Amino acid sequence: MSKRGRPRDFDYSSIVDVAMKTFWTKGYEGCSTQDLCSDTGLGKGSLYNTFGSKHELYTQVLERYHEIGIREQKAILESSISVKERLRNFLKWALEEDFEHTDQKGCLLINAGLERAKDDPMVEEIVSKHVELLIQAIEKVMEEGLRTGEISKKQSAVDLASLFLSSYYGFRVLNTSTQNRTLAEQIMNGTIDSIFGA
Repeated sequence: MSKRGRPRDFDYSSIVDVAMKTFWTKGYEGCSTQDLCSDTGLGKGSLYNTFGSKHELYTQVLERYHEIGIREQKAILESSISVKERLRNFLKWALEEDFEHTDQKGCLLINAGLERAKDDPMVEEIVSKHVELLIQAIEKVMEEGLRTGEISKKQSAVDLASLFLSSYYGFRVLNTSTQNRTLAEQIMNGTIDSIFGA
């Protein structure tokens, strides 16, 4: 594939997917325009004509990652199995994401939030949107568990969802930072036990 101009088989979504891997590996600040051109096969002019700027391409990447991620997460949380197994499968999904795809360095949205959310309103907006949709989905699961008696805790669904969400995000950050699968499994089991008991 030529590195100059727009490839004949150019596909917008495919370019965003390739750029996603580049940003995922290098981070925003560590990713140069040349890195993006080399990986996507686009010339610098085509890259800017198509996306406007590196930041706009990053925006498209984070939006796509959010859309794919929240769809996968909600599918797990809305599956037709017990509440306990849904929540356990959700954490197992995250564990596999973090340990089976080590070249991608954890969750892209978490990485983006840690790197740029304080100074970049776009990143803060996308991360916040994802968190809000995720906690709504988790609250529904907790409400079902409390209603059916599968969860016997006295806390509200909101409190239980907040507990689970905080454990989940700490879990993801530690997985990326330490790559300690034994610790990750202990945290996963401890999180489930804190909600359902041993």
